[in-house]
Amino acid sequence: MILLQAIGYGLILLGVIFDLFGCIGLVRLPDFHNRMHAAMKCVTLGTMSILIGAALASGSGAIMAKALLCALFIAITAPTAAHALSRAAYLSGVVPAHKEICDHYGADRRARGEERS
Repeated sequence: MILLQAIGYGLILLGVIFDLFGCIGLVRLPDFHNRMHAAMKCVTLGTMSILIGAALASGSGAIMAKALLCALFIAITAPTAAHALSRAAYLSGVVPAHKEICDHYGADRRARGEERS
């Protein structure tokens, strides 16, 4: 029981560190797409680590089940939301900070004759 609590507290600490890196990425990165990448990757992993750590540290079956269900929900919805937001930003004309980035999506749209809205 003590070992599970120690592992749980370690995962909570790891999650807080990942969340901190995600927050720093939101402040330091140059454009929307890079900020979205930092926020979703770091915060998803950080929040899931916190929830799994809380599940292990709690020792209660009900709290463990709720925390694991929340972690599963975040694992499913966060990447979907990030993709939807990034695609909407791209389609609305938000340009990346660097011109050397490959734009495969735009090339496919131009090949089909679609215009960027």
